[in-house]
Amino acid sequence: MIPRLHERTHTPHDSLAEALGRPVSPNQGLPEYTVVAHWPGLDYFTLDDEQKIWTSVQWAKHLEDPYLEHPFAASPDDDRRAILHLDVRLHPDDRELTGPEWAEAAHRLARAAGIEIPGKEHGCRWIAVQAQPGRIDLIANLIHLDGTWLAPPADILRRLSDEARRIEQDLHLIPVRTGPSRPAIRTAPTASAQLASVLTQLADEQIGPLATVRGLVEHTAHRIALQPSAAGIDTAHRLELIARRLHAIQQDLDTTAAHLVQPRVATVPPAARHTAHRSP
Repeated sequence: MIPRLHERTHTPHDSLAEALGRPVSPNQGLPEYTVVAHWPGLDYFTLDDEQKIWTSVQWAKHLEDPYLEHPFAASPDDDRRAILHLDVRLHPDDRELTGPEWAEAAHRLARAAGIEIPGKEHGCRWIAVQAQPGRIDLIANLIHLDGTWLAPPADILRRLSDEARRIEQDLHLIPVRTGPSRPAIRTAPTASAQLASVLTQLADEQIGPLATVRGLVEHTAHRIALQPSAAGIDTAHRLELIARRLHAIQQDLDTTAAHLVQPRVATVPPAARHTAHRSP
């Protein structure tokens, strides 16, 4: 499992659209199983009797409401970007998790990120969206119900990574390769191991160059989408597609690196065996 923390934003619409893999819609209701987990207080919110399923726009509004309820809430740095978005992706060869397994992972990651505090009655609103294969997105508003601001832990990425490792172990998932788990590659590197190391560095989700490029592309797409023009929206959509292709390239590089370091059984070519029986 690879967690990724996005830049905080003012509205949840872009984050929800990325989680769904399509724009938010005021007409299309989300299937009941799409939101696999949420903050406990959501149980107190009900829709009218004739509408049983929320649309993606209604989910976005639900996450955005604290802005209206507490118009002066801000971080200690006077930052009003209250929407926190993180996604976690499974290894490409992992099995597909069940709904309860996704829900368990979502709650554990929410606690690791500090957006869910067990026993806290006035916490922040958050939902976990599982709409794309092998991926779950957590979207939260950092403004608590009482108007206070939730400051995420300074080491939030480390906490998320540590919790992801524990979830992998508990749910028997494919673990992310780390440096300490491959001492043989460092102590006696072969040519294949050296090349695999290069590919792994390129594909690294945290410090790899492709991750940096992808982050810049996604940030640019978000900024362009705020421009009041149809051309800006079209360009932002193209940039989002580019970002997805970059992520696919990262996954392909990671898989290729894994194949390079797999042990192979040595075989003697037929020509070599034939030559061995010849008389000198």
